[in-house]
Amino acid sequence: MAKKLAAEAIGNGRLDGDPAFGYRALPGVADEMLDPQGNVRPVWQRLLAALGRMDETELANRFARADRYLRDAGVFYRAYGKEGTERSWPLSHIPVLIDEAEWAAVSEGLIQRAELLEKVVADIYGENRLVREGLLPPALVASNPQFLRPLVGVEPAGGHFLHFCTFEIGRGPDGNWWVLSDRTEAPSGAGFALENRVATTRAFSNLYAETHVHRLASFFGAFRDTLQAQKLHPDDRIAVLSPGIANETYFEHAYIARYLGFMLLEGEDLTVVGSRVMVRTVAGLKPIGVLWRRLDASFADPLELDQSSHIGTPGLVEALRAGSVSIVNAIGSGILETRAFLAFMPTLCRHLLGEEQKLPSIATWWCGQQPERQQVAGNIEGMVIGPAYSTRPFFDDNGQSVLGASLRDTAKASVAEWLATDGGKLVGQEVVTLSTTPAWVRGKLTPRPMSLRVFAARTRDGWQIMPGGFARIGSGDDVAAIAMQAGGTAADVWIVSDRPVERTTLLPAEESFTRNLPGSLPSRAADNLFWLGRYIERAEGALRILRAWHSRFAEAADPNMPLLKDVSSYLAALDIRTRQPVPDSLLANIESALFSAGNIRDRFSPDGWLALNDLSKTARKFHATVTAGDDATHAMTILLRKLAGFAGLVHENMYRFTGWRFLSIGRYLERGLHMTRLLGHMSGPEAPDGAYDMLLEIGDSVMTHRRRYNVNTAALTVTDLLALDPLNPRSVLFQLNEIKTEVELLPNAFANGQMSPFYRETMRLHSGLAVMTPEAMTAPVYKRLEQDLERLSDLLAQTYLG
Repeated sequence: MAKKLAAEAIGNGRLDGDPAFGYRALPGVADEMLDPQGNVRPVWQRLLAALGRMDETELANRFARADRYLRDAGVFYRAYGKEGTERSWPLSHIPVLIDEAEWAAVSEGLIQRAELLEKVVADIYGENRLVREGLLPPALVASNPQFLRPLVGVEPAGGHFLHFCTFEIGRGPDGNWWVLSDRTEAPSGAGFALENRVATTRAFSNLYAETHVHRLASFFGAFRDTLQAQKLHPDDRIAVLSPGIANETYFEHAYIARYLGFMLLEGEDLTVVGSRVMVRTVAGLKPIGVLWRRLDASFADPLELDQSSHIGTPGLVEALRAGSVSIVNAIGSGILETRAFLAFMPTLCRHLLGEEQKLPSIATWWCGQQPERQQVAGNIEGMVIGPAYSTRPFFDDNGQSVLGASLRDTAKASVAEWLATDGGKLVGQEVVTLSTTPAWVRGKLTPRPMSLRVFAARTRDGWQIMPGGFARIGSGDDVAAIAMQAGGTAADVWIVSDRPVERTTLLPAEESFTRNLPGSLPSRAADNLFWLGRYIERAEGALRILRAWHSRFAEAADPNMPLLKDVSSYLAALDIRTRQPVPDSLLANIESALFSAGNIRDRFSPDGWLALNDLSKTARKFHATVTAGDDATHAMTILLRKLAGFAGLVHENMYRFTGWRFLSIGRYLERGLHMTRLLGHMSGPEAPDGAYDMLLEIGDSVMTHRRRYNVNTAALTVTDLLALDPLNPRSVLFQLNEIKTEVELLPNAFANGQMSPFYRETMRLHSGLAVMTPEAMTAPVYKRLEQDLERLSDLLAQTYLG
């Protein structure tokens, strides 16, 4: 069948020409697409037939749609050890197809394994019978860096240690599945699995609609509902606890929080008061009932765990002892990831569950005991030797493992001595020959080794396995190349039924709903939104001045002309150098805006993120290529248009909630400062010729001035329009009007019938400027107003961002 389909496709000139569309079965490997007899599995036939009807142009267009979606959605992961390096998500466009009946058997085995892991970790931190009865070596627990002594005897709120696990599994040459590793510490990948699904369906939308592929939404909906049920108090919040933007999977943390409607927090957002975990919000402290932990346990509490941690929350362990917060997964559960534990799983399964493992682990021997050392040394050709306490599969451990077959004869002879000396720190594992799956490589389907990451969630009905997951695909035949840090890719996994499947969403079926209470904006998020507004407005102000400067320089070609020289000195005081057509400080402001937005990805629209990224890329390009004069004027106009596009997206699309107010206040405050400084510098009696016309141009008010005043530009008319006109969106008074309006709607603007200090200062500044006349606006007045606006920023920080 496979050869027949291949021959048809090759005959039509549509695909390159090895058997089965360029796909070959590697010797001794049970290919995902082929059965042991070399025939195409039925679950793959529809996809192959569809591929056979497509030419290379159509395939390229389909794959480009998927890639474009991932770019537009901003999906990325970060390279280990490279804090500033974001990499585009590496999608392998051909999905992995698995029959529903086969997946049911895999799911059954993984549910059993999740139950086993729960019992093991409960014993380790509870009665410790497994060590006492000799089923686990004492050293494997006591010397394990993942074993956290302060958590011994701490009963998790809700009674369970594990709530969300992932399993790395692979298929062997015999067609059976193995567990390669267990992930219980802070399992990642579920959000990427969702994005893989969306991207892949963009490529194969018609095929996906025709194929009975199990949806993923019900899995996430069941887990979300379970976490909601774990709250001890109705006003408790649920949050995803992230290490922060520098983490390699931060995108996923933000994505999951946004998808499920949870808060995204970092350790500094939290504090423990009276043994309860509270989040600092702009409305004060609010209780947290459930934390989905995505940072390593040892960093969670610097008081009782890793004292060097700067990303944890002091007192979190004490809150756990009090049972006031539920953490997913329990702190300390990462010990289950230890590679050496795989050696003891068969025995533990029989002892704790009274049955054999339905889905076995990869064959593993802990070398802390003589028989196991002999087994590993005697079969070194078929072994991988690696750290016993490693928490990663051997193909993803950054080269810490040694392949026995690669050792020289002299080294092999000393393996027994090595194992005798360091055996307690080592494990031997059977060399894995993983099955292959088709990947599109250089215009044809090519076999690549594959492992699956599968997700399990504890729900009110017991453990549930995500009907899919994502496959890690090797970049070559070497199994070690599966790791994404080593260049591997990720593919969607389709679990295919032979009948229609339920099409679920996370939208509630019932009519009733509950709106989130106002004031739940974390202070850190408010801080980033406030400064995002300031950085964007600061960049716009600089662009407007630079455009006006370069347009005049293009005419005069003399930087020493009085007006140009005066403006240059003004800009130099702000660290903006006119000798650079696109100054470094302008780039710094745009990058700072991008950084602030990156810290609130869960609250930021994909369109806004794309617009901001596009602005940054364009500015960097102009920085390297633009020359002074007309070229720079044109470049500034383009950047201003892109900034206006971003501002328009934010203005039109952002929900008018607390976060919007902080973003808006940041913009209004910075625009007010910008105009106040300019007027104080350029509207005095010693202003050079052309200063008033330039001020109107920078303030985008030339046409308005012509309509409002029947005279040429003069100090009083320019001051009236740019400082005191409440209807001009560029005037200082307009900014204070808008700030006052937003502040009135902030939490705690009034307390016990009194204005907050921030609100009182806003009102004072607004009323003071509203009664001023143009004649009274002198340089000292502008200087005092500038200082008052800066103080207003400080008061906002003291009131809401502390």
